Amino acid sequence: MARIAGVNIPTNKRVLIALQYIHGIGDRFAKDICAKVKIPAERRVNELTDAEVIQIREVIDADYMVEGDLRRTVAMNIKRLMDLGCYRGIRHRRGLPVNGQRTHTNARTRKGPAKAIAGKKK
Repeated sequence: MARIAGVNIPTNKRVLIALQYIHGIGDRFAKDICAKVKIPAERRVNELTDAEVIQIREVIDADYMVEGDLRRTVAMNIKRLMDLGCYRGIRHRRGLPVNGQRTHTNARTRKGPAKAIAGKKK
C-alpha cells in the first residue's frame, strides 16, 4: 500500500483514480501528475516502482497544496469572511447556503432536519 501525502492509496486501482483519494487532487491534477512523472494512465498502483512513488510524492509536495495545508487554508478563508461580517460570512455563520441558492424549499442538507412549528396546522 503506497502512502502519499499522508494518505494510504488503494493498491489495486489505476494510478489516475488512486491519486484522487488525496484531498485537493481531482481528475485534472491527477492527469497532470501522471504526465509529469510519465506514468501511463492504465498502470495500477501495485505495479509502480518505489522510484515512481517517490517521484509522485516529490511532484505533489513541490506543486500542489493538499490535505492538511489545503484544509487549513480553506478554514482560514471561511473564518476571515465570518470575522469581516460580509454577506458570505454571515451565511456561513448561520449555516445557510452561501452561493445564492433558494431556501424557502430545499437546502435541507445545509439547514439540517426540518423543525416543526408549533400551532401551524394549514
